[in-house]
Amino acid sequence: METQKHPRGANPVVLDDCLIDLDQFMAVVRFGAELTYSPAFCERVQKNRRLVERFLEENRPVYGVTTGFGENVRYVIPKEDARALQRNIVRSHACAVGKPLSREQARAVMFMTILNAGKGHSGIRLETLELIRQFLNRDIVPYAPSEGSVGYLGVEAHLALAYIGEGSVLQDGKKVPAAQVLEEEGLTPLVLECKEGLTMLNGTITVTALALLAIYDARVAAQNMELAGALCYEALHGTTKALDERIHLTKDHEEQHVCARNLLQMLEDSEICAAHRDDKVQDALVLRSMPHVHGSVWRLLKESERAIVEEMHSISDNPQLFDTEDGDGVALMCGNFDGTYVGSHADIISMACAIAGNQVERGINRMVDRNLNDGLPAFLVTNPGLNNGFMIPQYTAAGLQNELKLLSVPASVDSISACAGQEDPVSMAYNAAKRAGEAVGKLQYMVAIEILVALQAIDLRKPLQQGRATRRLHDFVRRSVAFAEEDRFFGQDIETLFQFVRDGALVREMEAELGLFQE
Repeated sequence: METQKHPRGANPVVLDDCLIDLDQFMAVVRFGAELTYSPAFCERVQKNRRLVERFLEENRPVYGVTTGFGENVRYVIPKEDARALQRNIVRSHACAVGKPLSREQARAVMFMTILNAGKGHSGIRLETLELIRQFLNRDIVPYAPSEGSVGYLGVEAHLALAYIGEGSVLQDGKKVPAAQVLEEEGLTPLVLECKEGLTMLNGTITVTALALLAIYDARVAAQNMELAGALCYEALHGTTKALDERIHLTKDHEEQHVCARNLLQMLEDSEICAAHRDDKVQDALVLRSMPHVHGSVWRLLKESERAIVEEMHSISDNPQLFDTEDGDGVALMCGNFDGTYVGSHADIISMACAIAGNQVERGINRMVDRNLNDGLPAFLVTNPGLNNGFMIPQYTAAGLQNELKLLSVPASVDSISACAGQEDPVSMAYNAAKRAGEAVGKLQYMVAIEILVALQAIDLRKPLQQGRATRRLHDFVRRSVAFAEEDRFFGQDIETLFQFVRDGALVREMEAELGLFQE
């Protein structure tokens, strides 16, 4: 798999069959690429809409169209109450609590709503999807509390409230009435028609949106983890004999092979590594088993990405509407809203982050420990005692790793029955996806700390030179973060490196030197 293309400044994303890739998803959600609809997209949505309108007119028994919701399915709803039914589900289900979704999270949910309903089996109106598109293109961010979801309905209802002008949006971090913003933007609030409220609340929309954010950032974090590993090798005088291809080919794991090759390529002309290749019989596991750990992290992330992107390409609505050969059409009630695929693989992302974090934190600890770092001063400062050096960044990494271990306890193995037993089991995928994003953020900080510490150690190794690739990383970072002669405010240094890790700046530097990053 080639490295992700950095989508900043991407061209407009044109939705046709809705089978976009992860980079296109992020181009819209994070980097503000304009979203447009193809004529085929519009025709497909409009054609399917005509089905649900006919089903309502004929008073067919269709869940959420002519019946109540959940355990209330036993109640028949007359067609004259179709609008009220959809309005009521939005109002009554908007019960999430706590801090709101971030701008990026809310945008991800809006885009997933379009992708889910735009495939042409949900019966939603094109006008409804057009309003959501306008929210995205104009960067209008609905206010949606982010806590209290078993996988669907509650959080999504707050976004839908904004579409109908009854909720709120975020402007400059403040909660503003949606009706006011819609009027200022010249947009008309939605009047929900049959099935539309259900379609926008139902399914794996939000869990998939959050999981897509998590897997995208996890991929970039893992690339940075490999860069940090190469720096750690130089900082600790690691012997590259442990990266010999013959060793790794005896293990039938392609990701391990690739990670060993990546490390060798980054270190191939390192004077530091060449000078100390034969110093030891073998290194500690933090270096010797680095390709094995990195490779296993990549395997978990690849498997998770496949499942989550497959869900992005799916339809998770209930019911779903299909044409039939006789032209009559059919509404099929189903369980496609189940989030187990996404939830279980979001949990795997958190586990992968915890596995990576173990490796990263142990590398940091070894570099600052004078008893383990092969001759460097205590905590990597030239006047220890008076100066504390990089003592506390290791504490920070240890605290983050403890949190990662807690986040890696799976949410998707749990279930609590809901809706008077009608919804049992439930996937708890929302908590899994949300925690995956949190886990990735903590790993990004840990990798940033490892890079900060490794570069300090490497500078203390002079006059021996790094390899050209690792030296390029060193010089890029040193333009923003100086060598520490004495104690200073290291918190800002960590934040600077965190941004480099998160946005892929260091990966791009490495690729400019060595070509595309192998995963």
